[in-house]
Amino acid sequence: MAAMIVSKPTRNLQDFDQPFYVTLGYDLDHYGIFSNGPFSSVDDTLQAPPPGMFFGPVYPFLVAVVMKIDPRFAAAVDCSVAANRGHRDIASCDPYDLPMRLFNAILLAIATVAIACTGELIFRRRAIFWVTGAGTLIALVCESSAFSYIMTESTIFALYSLLMLVMVLAWRTGRTRDFVFAGLLLGVLSLTKPSYLVLFPVLAVVSLFYRRWGHGRRRGGRPIVAFSLAFLAVIGAWVGRNALSVGKFGFTEEYGAAVLIERFAYNDMTAREFFQAFPYCTPGFGDAVFDIIYGTDSMHRFTYHTAGSFFHVGRDRRDALVAQYGRLDPLISGIIRDEMRGGWWRHLLVSVPLAWCGLWAGWLASLVLVPLFALACWRSVRARRPLLILYAVPAVAMLGLDALIGNHYTRYNLILIGPYAVGAAAIIASWLAGRHWRWRFPAPSS
Repeated sequence: MAAMIVSKPTRNLQDFDQPFYVTLGYDLDHYGIFSNGPFSSVDDTLQAPPPGMFFGPVYPFLVAVVMKIDPRFAAAVDCSVAANRGHRDIASCDPYDLPMRLFNAILLAIATVAIACTGELIFRRRAIFWVTGAGTLIALVCESSAFSYIMTESTIFALYSLLMLVMVLAWRTGRTRDFVFAGLLLGVLSLTKPSYLVLFPVLAVVSLFYRRWGHGRRRGGRPIVAFSLAFLAVIGAWVGRNALSVGKFGFTEEYGAAVLIERFAYNDMTAREFFQAFPYCTPGFGDAVFDIIYGTDSMHRFTYHTAGSFFHVGRDRRDALVAQYGRLDPLISGIIRDEMRGGWWRHLLVSVPLAWCGLWAGWLASLVLVPLFALACWRSVRARRPLLILYAVPAVAMLGLDALIGNHYTRYNLILIGPYAVGAAAIIASWLAGRHWRWRFPAPSS
């Protein structure tokens, strides 16, 4: 995994979304302030920026830690931020990001083992561990370019994989301490990307369902209350920081509004683009039929860097509103009302191809993993053993959320790789054993 990530070309630290996290790490390293990064109102190479709350603090903190450890990386970040503020030519900066790439590889290794352990925990067969780990690794290698940037994908993938391992353990055992640990992990995950806040009610409901139908050890509602309190303790600490440092009582600002405004641009999708999105986003087939790299054909609006793309139309509208009004949060309710009035059905309809595009996490590997995962879910339903399906529910919920308020890029849905790999491993292990898999589920342990 490390070899695949390190082998990817390095252009500079301003490529893609890297300036966000590089600037946030810079401000933490130089001033000890968690700011809004490039969205700050001041030039942070000349003076300390004001505190901010647009981004989650976890990944910028990790960038700042690596800056303390590796002076060469710190110098590369300093140069990149200066270039982003117009004080340097980015071509003169050292495009050095090796420590972050290696750190991403370590996180992915942890995630792979966590997913493999989850597979073994669900099906109680040692072969599942190895097949799940192999499937996960193959899918991650296919997506390795996404992990070669200084961005949150590897951190999110690792935290989510650990969260669901602990969550499955909590469902099986019913132990309060497992639910507490899961609540803490969910809080940290939400501090990495705010949209994961939606998993709190999802996991609470799934836990209630699992216990209601007698699959988990019954101990009243105490474990779920403990899960909720642990999650709220982490979230509450960040909200308290925002109230004291920023002067605003809330988890984030502008984040949801900015994402939604960019998403509304996709509602302009034509009927041709709607139907072509399905073959376009199918791994392998789309690459052969469409110009996915340069966007020179009828699907050019799906390629983020082309002129007039959905991404750029949404981003330009967001920037224009910020330039005119300063803030988005006071405007977003009116924008949503205008977009949904008479057009709610179109928004939902457009979300269908966006969800189709997002579900192929793992690129070519997903062509094998997705059908096997679907077969595994069908067998679980027939056997009345819902644990695999419940394990997949949070990732599928995030897929739907990203289709409704985000975009079609698979890098936002990489957490689907875990359920895909576990389900596929169960089917493959049954085939390797030369017999029909009996979907056993052991009695809950104390």
